[in-house]
Amino acid sequence: MTDYPQFISPIVSELPEEGVLSCSAPSNIALVKYWGKRPIQLPENTSISFTLDNCKTTTILKYKRRNVVGEDFDFDLLFEGKPKPDFKPKIQNFLYRIQEYLPFLKQYTFMIETSNTFPHSSGIASSASGMSALAYCLVQLEKKINPDISDSELLQKSSFLARLGSGSACRSIEGPITVWGKHPYIDGSSDAFAIPFPFLVHQNFNNYQDTILLIDKGEKQVSSTVGHDLMHDHPFAAKRFEQATDNSTKLKEVLISGDLDAFIQIVESEALTLHAMMMTSLPYFILMKPNTLLVLQKIWEYRAATGSKICFTLDAGANVHILYPYTEKKEVLGFITNELVAYCQNGQYICDKIGFGAKLL
Repeated sequence: MTDYPQFISPIVSELPEEGVLSCSAPSNIALVKYWGKRPIQLPENTSISFTLDNCKTTTILKYKRRNVVGEDFDFDLLFEGKPKPDFKPKIQNFLYRIQEYLPFLKQYTFMIETSNTFPHSSGIASSASGMSALAYCLVQLEKKINPDISDSELLQKSSFLARLGSGSACRSIEGPITVWGKHPYIDGSSDAFAIPFPFLVHQNFNNYQDTILLIDKGEKQVSSTVGHDLMHDHPFAAKRFEQATDNSTKLKEVLISGDLDAFIQIVESEALTLHAMMMTSLPYFILMKPNTLLVLQKIWEYRAATGSKICFTLDAGANVHILYPYTEKKEVLGFITNELVAYCQNGQYICDKIGFGAKLL
């Protein structure tokens, strides 16, 4: 698996005995979607995403040197204050994947305490924020062991490791806009980790808003892992990957130029294409709910009537991310509360905006 020797830590004998680290990392929302991957956790196409601000995971990592180094990892996990045994296999698999890059892992007993500011498994990328927060904590521990690691190396390695836990997690380490996946016209882009969008972004996208309508807060009908796997034999997969590369090229120019009409067209098309791929896979899934479709129709009607630059995107679920410029915040929130809240489960929605990635607390 060692395709990236630059991320392997030197083995050192002097390790801190115990301590506590606390980090937060946000979710993100892809504008150009990643759907389809190859081993291990590498994307079939480039994706470009907004890093969020309020929708985040906070992780407290308590670590203590073990008296005897065991054959396996030693950790306990609390999610929002309670044991969460069904999360443990995913963490176990993550630690297994990253152990060659952090050779000190089996030297410690870990207590991982994690909590979200948003409902888990609700179509907001909780695995992205959760895995990026944990990866960021672990690399902060590495920095205590190896102070020579630079800030830029720390960020890149955090993104690289987060990807091994959840593909989209690599996009949550930095912000406000990140690129993941090798692209011919985006210098520095890589399949192995995400990078900040490496061009000057037009002021139209400053403080861009994302209000998330919680149409359905239940568990997703199909996991992202299963969904990605369905792309292997998908009749439209090759064309889809080509389309995503083309849309990444177009979106790059839009983010530089500030053309909001072109932004709307690309982002909404990408959202609907993601769901079209799921509807045309075998087995097939419809993850939108009736209220999802009603909201999309209302957004189109509002945009036609007002000239607003509001648009939507979707993750692999029923909830709707409403994207709009900060200059329209008052009007759009009025539209949401007057016309769209009725379609939300229990009237719930989350006001968010683009943010700046993981933080050491």
